[in-house]
Amino acid sequence: MDKKKALSFHCSVEAAMAVLGGKYKAIIIWHLNVSSVMRYNEIQKAIPQATAKMLSQQLKELESDGIIRRKLYPVVPPKTEYSLTELGKTLVPIVNAMSDWGHDYFQYLGVPDPCPED
Repeated sequence: MDKKKALSFHCSVEAAMAVLGGKYKAIIIWHLNVSSVMRYNEIQKAIPQATAKMLSQQLKELESDGIIRRKLYPVVPPKTEYSLTELGKTLVPIVNAMSDWGHDYFQYLGVPDPCPED
């Protein structure tokens, strides 16, 4: 995100949502926190509902915002690894709180929690 765009926000929640608000961004951050480093295919397997186009877009936006680091290895076939930056690691408590809230919400609804292990 550039400074010009950041200056257009009306409040801090709007800025946070611009970074976290993508369809799979919080999920990507959660997985990278658990696994430290993941290759593209590993992220895709961890989030099977994400199309390749959407996942690539979300990863590019997170990288542009300074949340994740993309490391490309010059080998054939290309090897790309993703990890959280120091700024990205500051979002982990927020994503963990979202996870906790989600567990509570499933309980409130009286439906089975599809991810009780996290």
